[in-house]
Amino acid sequence: MNSNDLQLDWLRAFVTVVDCGTLTAAARQLYRSQSAISMQLKKLEDAAGRPLLARGPRHLLLTVAGSELLPHARRLLAVHAEAQATLHGPAVSGRISLGVPEDYAMAYLAPLLRTFSSRYPGVEITLVCEQSTVLIPRVERGELDLALVTRDQPQRGELLFREALLWVGAEEHEAWRREPLPIAVHEQGSRARSGALAAIEAQQRAYRIVYNSPNVAGQLVAALSGMAVAVFTRCSLPAELKVLDERHGLPPLPEMEVALIRSGPSARTPAVDAMHEQLLRSLRREGIS
Repeated sequence: MNSNDLQLDWLRAFVTVVDCGTLTAAARQLYRSQSAISMQLKKLEDAAGRPLLARGPRHLLLTVAGSELLPHARRLLAVHAEAQATLHGPAVSGRISLGVPEDYAMAYLAPLLRTFSSRYPGVEITLVCEQSTVLIPRVERGELDLALVTRDQPQRGELLFREALLWVGAEEHEAWRREPLPIAVHEQGSRARSGALAAIEAQQRAYRIVYNSPNVAGQLVAALSGMAVAVFTRCSLPAELKVLDERHGLPPLPEMEVALIRSGPSARTPAVDAMHEQLLRSLRREGIS
């Protein structure tokens, strides 16, 4: 083998790290150890003769050489998947309907879906973005196969991780100083809404709801305009807004439990089995049982 040859396993590790942002997340996606992924990247960089990734403040970043290689790596992996499907037929095929709230979709699903689609090109995915209060009954009715949701009750689904809730506001407007406190909240029945209001009521502080909607963009507008303080999950925290806490007169907020739920009719469906396993392996954090 030529020392400059680019092996598919190395390219797959490279693309997955780029998509996930970290070695740890990429290792979960590929079912490999972090040290194995690191070794594959080292071999790829040795073959390329140049660094492909650089360490950023939170994620690994592409170098100039990495940016040049990335589109070629994606094409090579896609062609390889097509060749395997032509020779052997797709290992798994079928359709999956997957539900996810808007704030979790961008934070957690984008790299996972890219990896899944490259591994199972014969599977057609329909993504439905709704709030957990809508997704849970749709899964129970069998309208959706799987959904990533905020638990509405203990033991709902399989616990993946806990997500922090944060108060946020526009620093220049200081809405947190007003009495009664103006709040933008989630829809009726959501855990984020009930958790925020319970925390304020326990503080015995007067408040008024000036905006309520399941739409994250609407809450962002309400906060940016100075109409209100809002409650966001940590994963969807807008850079333009200031995180608020006890120093601003606001109480701590509870964590949300994020779980994976599955419909009864999807049992023993190979495509849904594969997605279910991928979600569990990629998103379930250590210490969660």
